Amino acid sequence: MTDRPLIVMRHVFYEGPHRILDAFAGIPTIVVDPLAAGATLPGVDQVRGAVIMGGPMSVNDGAAHPGLDAEVQWIRAGLAADLPTMGICLGSQLIARAAGAPVAPGPRKEIGWLPVEIADPRDPVIGSLAPMTMALHWHDEAFPLPDGATALARSAITPVQAFRLGNAWGMLFHPEADADLVDLWLAEPSMRAEAEEVLGPDAPDALRIGAQRHATELIARSTMGFAAFAARTV
Repeated sequence: MTDRPLIVMRHVFYEGPHRILDAFAGIPTIVVDPLAAGATLPGVDQVRGAVIMGGPMSVNDGAAHPGLDAEVQWIRAGLAADLPTMGICLGSQLIARAAGAPVAPGPRKEIGWLPVEIADPRDPVIGSLAPMTMALHWHDEAFPLPDGATALARSAITPVQAFRLGNAWGMLFHPEADADLVDLWLAEPSMRAEAEEVLGPDAPDALRIGAQRHATELIARSTMGFAAFAARTV
């Protein structure tokens, strides 16, 4: 068993790995903010896997956040090395960009508890969500399927909600979501304002009710996928 750590790339404090790390109990983990001044990333060969989380910035914001470009280069090296990698929301966009796909605003912001259709029930990470799951969405940019990747999920307005490329998975939606995560995000003024912009003044109630209705099932099903991903890093 390797003693190399799992690296978690966190872009803002309120979008950490949350429930994903439950699958890595007893496994050494390092959390790095690639956008922090002076941040350095270990070599791809020094980690067992990578979990890349979300954030309010765009992958196209390299001028404002120079660390994004270095992060994309690191992910590209990870793809070449077949490093087990999971990207959530912005993380999936960074993987798509590293694989050569453009990332741009979608037809509209996708925020709320909405259905995701799963294309491959045999996929080790996504398959447990098949054939459909209600998941939390919170993004306004999307991407086409990267060259060589397999499409794993779609939603009503986003044709590529998840994909697999070698040993890397990208998910625009949030399989790690639960009621606690909703409360954490609503406590962040910028996220609450964005939710109210899209869903109206009752957005906090709608998001909390969605968690009450759907989080228990999402937790049970996504936990299996997180465990399957963790097993690939051993």
